[in-house]
Amino acid sequence: MKTQTADVAIVGAGIVGLACAYFLARSERTPKIVVIDPLAPMSLTSAASGENYRNWWPHPVMTRFTDYSIDLMERIARDSDNAIHMTRRGYALATRQADPDGLLRQLHDGYGADGARKIRTHGKGSSAGYRPALSADWRAAPDGVDVIQDRATIDAHFPTFAKDIATVLHIRRAGDISGQQMGSLMLRTLRERGGLLVPGRVIEVARDTRFALTVEGQDGRATVAADILVNAAGPYIGQVAALIGESLPVTTVFQQKIAFEDVRAVIDRRMPFSIDLDAQTIDWTDQERTLLADDPDTAWLTRPMPGAIHCRPEGGERGTWLKLGWAFNTTPSEPSDDLPYLRSFPEIVLRGASRLNPGLKAYYDHLPSRLSHYGGYYTMTRENWPLIGPMKTPGAFVAGALSGFGTMASCATGALIAKWVGGETPPDFALALSRQRYEDDALMKALLESGNTGVL
Repeated sequence: MKTQTADVAIVGAGIVGLACAYFLARSERTPKIVVIDPLAPMSLTSAASGENYRNWWPHPVMTRFTDYSIDLMERIARDSDNAIHMTRRGYALATRQADPDGLLRQLHDGYGADGARKIRTHGKGSSAGYRPALSADWRAAPDGVDVIQDRATIDAHFPTFAKDIATVLHIRRAGDISGQQMGSLMLRTLRERGGLLVPGRVIEVARDTRFALTVEGQDGRATVAADILVNAAGPYIGQVAALIGESLPVTTVFQQKIAFEDVRAVIDRRMPFSIDLDAQTIDWTDQERTLLADDPDTAWLTRPMPGAIHCRPEGGERGTWLKLGWAFNTTPSEPSDDLPYLRSFPEIVLRGASRLNPGLKAYYDHLPSRLSHYGGYYTMTRENWPLIGPMKTPGAFVAGALSGFGTMASCATGALIAKWVGGETPPDFALALSRQRYEDDALMKALLESGNTGVL
């Protein structure tokens, strides 16, 4: 059996595993790194990323975490002449609530002490201070959030939105990147610094003075011996943890998206990544609703549905594609390389998204032939915070449970793992993102009682 030796073995070659490898390879220790995955780099869930980023969450710990990650992504963008295609038109969170007190409290909670400075309210007739997202240049965009409640301002700067939208929360330190380009850059850096990619699935882990990982690939079995093990296996982090006799408090939920060519040009190409926050019932005809309700397998499609439907222009101002997503599935399932697609999802998400952008109704039952239906697993803790840091087993670390925010948080995750592995002191928010938070009863009680996990 062939044996490969390394200082650090990273299980998982998705964006999080590659980010861990990237920041470890650039650290002062410059360890020898082996990344192990049975699939090609940046496949499975990483290939289905929405590729969006934002710095607002309902809790300041997550806000600081994603601010840290955005800082690192901006550094990569500067150093690489923006090879990662970073843009920053923001997130536009839309609601029909004229007085969204709960949302405003979440804004203030998320920004903490900075809330008073960062939150700008534009009520009726008071739009003079609002700066629209005329440019996608991340270096020129403002910070904070604009709360827009002036009808004329919404009409002028969000012209495709439905006329019943009463409030838009424009999160400004937000936008999109090319996750695939960032992953490629990280993999190239790893290889330039002597790192290796080993194709295969880890099926056994033994621990004596070092870790011995048995890897099963197309050419048989091999062993990777390493001092440090980083579990960055995405939806499989639970299975990898079990190989060293541990369990992690995570579940996996399959979520789907579509992308298609906007041949009718119904969406403004300068529209920020937009989310309809409001719950709804799907826009079916009376006949369709009756047929769906009569079938036990489809009756759920006639009942109230959660909000948070996504719509984003894809490919910049000169592009022609759109992305739509709706993370309405809440049923955990075991991860599989054979993805459990819902065949009717494209029509479901289209009809849901048309409530915020009514122009999308032009595609009812006529979605373009150039369409991609894809999906991936949200691996999450109950409170929807990641697990980043030491495991119980000495020398083992976990980097995972980044449900739906893996791309935007990958840089911070990789940098934190590099600090944990190197014995450096991580930022003070890092403890709350590790397993140690489960020893803080007050924090966990507050998170679980808040009712808002930041899933968008």
